[in-house]
Order: sequence, then structure tokens, then C-alpha cells
Amino acid sequence: MRITLVTHYFPAHRGGIELVAGELGRRLAAKLPAEITWHASDCDAPPSLAGVNAVPARSCNAVEKWIGVPFPLWSPGALWRVARAARTADAVHVHDCLYLPNLVACIAARLSGRPVLVTQHIGMIPYRSALLRGLLSIANGLLGRIVLGSASRVVFVSDSVRRYFSGFVRFKAPPLLVANGVDTSVFSPLERDRRTELRRQFGAGADTPLLLFVGRFVEKKGLPVLRELAQSLPDARWLLAGWGPLNPDHWALPNVRVFRDRSGAGLAQLYQAADLLVLPSVGEGFPLVVQEAMACGTPALVGTETAAGCPDAADVLAAEDTGGPDAAARWERRIRELITAGGHERRNRVAAHAAANWSWERCADRYAELFSALHSADDPGS
Repeated sequence: MRITLVTHYFPAHRGGIELVAGELGRRLAAKLPAEITWHASDCDAPPSLAGVNAVPARSCNAVEKWIGVPFPLWSPGALWRVARAARTADAVHVHDCLYLPNLVACIAARLSGRPVLVTQHIGMIPYRSALLRGLLSIANGLLGRIVLGSASRVVFVSDSVRRYFSGFVRFKAPPLLVANGVDTSVFSPLERDRRTELRRQFGAGADTPLLLFVGRFVEKKGLPVLRELAQSLPDARWLLAGWGPLNPDHWALPNVRVFRDRSGAGLAQLYQAADLLVLPSVGEGFPLVVQEAMACGTPALVGTETAAGCPDAADVLAAEDTGGPDAAARWERRIRELITAGGHERRNRVAAHAAANWSWERCADRYAELFSALHSADDPGS
């Protein structure tokens, strides 16, 4: 099967969407089997994956650099190439509906009678800027109806995002909920003694709370709240792993350490050492970093909207509202409660839930079934 895969970035950009796309692409190329041609922006190095041909698209990433919104602009030639690839593929797979290349690929595929599968990760983001909120609402309403409404099948990674789009999109076939997987060969718990030694390497003794944030350094990830928390919890050691226009080094706080180059096993060490993942982000589905942390046995504190994306994890996932002027104070209280409760037993429960529910093997099997059905039928979603 020839599949045209379209995302805004390649995995080297380190965002959750592109990391998921890469993992799925690698596995699907082997399972189906399939020849996958992956079109994404050339602002990052293309991956080298068996069965996946990466096609860097000439692009400009100025929007993300200026305002922290990941919205690369492709050249006319790159858009023409992705349209041509979509017209000749056996199936098209795009991740999220808002990007122009994804829209072009979907329209080209539909005009040529090719089936389209859309994986939707993100819903509405409550930016502080009224202008950004308005533009995003209009874009979701317009492109959501076009891309999601015309797709042969739509897969959501989060129940809250599915509910959001179901309010105004008429799907051709009932939308599905498929949780992303976790690579447990990389993200897994450590023995207690090894974890104690790892904590020492990050400057945390037995009585020092070690708190972790992983994600882009942008407004929607809750960086302003994190800064207040780091100031109000000076006895805790904070590890912030990510990149972006907001630079935590400028906070000049002695209890904050910033990492910009962690991925794979290096990132897993941060999860394994931390006592708690703190993610006061908004407008997300169910971030991959939460699943990775929990697979390492590390509890997570997330926004209530994020927690709603995975109601099955309610017993092991802590949540707090991110809104209001007292958000940082409320998050501080919850953090103090969580770092003094549960201990080793709680870490075991968190890891057990992740192992039982988040498997890349099961996730890839479900996608393989969907692509096989689309390939063998005359576009059942039409």
C-alpha cells in the first residue's frame, strides 16, 4: 500500500504530533506492509525510518519563532508536490486539520477519489490574546468542517477533543478514539536504588522534591504559571525540558535547571528521577509527555481539560483548573499535597496503568486495520 503522510514538522522538531506520526509511520510500514511518503517542513532534519521516504517541504517557520504558534508556511512548489502525492496514493494520512499542506492533501485526495484518514490531536486553545482565540475558532470551524467532515475516517487521540469537534462537524463515519502508545523499552520505571542515584545527579536529595516540566516554552504550555510556582516553591528542584521563545533561564531562579537537548533515553531519565510531572497547559488533547512520564512511574498534575481527554486515567492522574488569577496558588497547594502522598506505592500504580492501557503495538494494529479497510473498499467513508 502506498500511503502519503502529511504533518507540519518532522520528529526532530520534538513536538508530540510529529513524534507520534513518526512512530506510527515506522510501525505501519512494517505491519501492512506499506510504502510511506512523508511530507513535512524542511526546518528540521528528516528522519531515517525503514519503509518511510521523507520529503522535506520548502517552508518558512517565522510564525512559530515570532509568536510561538507552530504554523509553518510551505512554498507553492511544496504544496504542489504534496497534492500530486495525495492524488496518486492508495491512502492519505494527515495529522490535524489546521495546516495548509494538510488541507491541500485532503482536497487533492478527495477530488481523486482517494481515501483520507485524519488523526486529530488538538482542539481549541484558550490563548490570552482575543485575536488569536478568534482566529483559531474561525479556523477550527472552517477547516474542521472541510478536513474532518470530508475524511473517510477520523481518529481522535483525546476524548475532550473528540467532543469539541463533534459539536459542529458532520463526520462521514463515526469518529474513533485511539490512544497513542508509549515505547516501554525506553520509558519504564527504575529500581529504587538506581532512581535514588539518578536523583542525586540532578541535585535532589532524599527530602528534596524534584518537579519536572516537559514541552515547548510557550504560553499555552503554562510557562507563566510555572515561573510563579518555581518562585513559591524554592525548596523544590525544578527540571524544565523543552525549547521555545519563552526562556526560563531569564527567570534567574537558582532552583530551576533547563534542558534543551533531551530525547529518548535522556528524556526518560528526567521522568524516572522526578517526583511529579507538572503540566499547566491548555488547549491540548492528551499530551504524549504525560503518557511517557506515567510509563516511568512518575505521577502527573495536569489541567482539568487535559485530564478530561483520558477519563480512564482519573484514578491515577491528578488535575487542577488552569484558569483564574489564583491558578498558581491552587497549583502550589496541589503540588504540596501530591509530593507528600503515595510514594513508591503510587508510582507502582501509575506505571501499572500506563503499561495496561498505552501500547504502541495495539495502537499501530488499530491503524493498520483502518488502512487495510480503506484500501480494500471503495472508500467506505464516501
